[in-house]
Amino acid sequence: MTWHIKTFDQLTTHELYDILQERTRVFVVEQECAYLEVDGKDQASYHLFKVENAQIIAYIRLMPKGVSYQEASFGRVLVHSDYRKTGMGRELVQKGLAFLKDQMGEEVVKIQAQSHLQHFYESFGFYAISNVYDDDGIPHVDMIKEEIET
Repeated sequence: MTWHIKTFDQLTTHELYDILQERTRVFVVEQECAYLEVDGKDQASYHLFKVENAQIIAYIRLMPKGVSYQEASFGRVLVHSDYRKTGMGRELVQKGLAFLKDQMGEEVVKIQAQSHLQHFYESFGFYAISNVYDDDGIPHVDMIKEEIET
């Protein structure tokens, strides 16, 4: 299993295709949420993913300040269904936070989390800064982390 972190321009066409396919499988098909998955933020983002047997099994999109919020952010967090409940999601978020701090110099991170994952993100030091609200039929909450530890 290999972790990769790449800018949009560093992704091969095959990697980009695999990322978009897995994101669509999880967020559009599995979660039954019809929305514009390709949202124009990928080009300004870093893409952290893990590959096993030529398949993406974990992925997170890391965004510098100004892409989604005034703060740095991450999103499109996914773990392939065969690898859920193995600690892969925790490892993925830890690696993403470490990159934001160590490589991008970020200390504050704001995210839009599905509300059922609020406790998961709280375990990393995030706290809610909004009430739960509907986003494309799925309850979400805005959260922030003000100091990244690595």
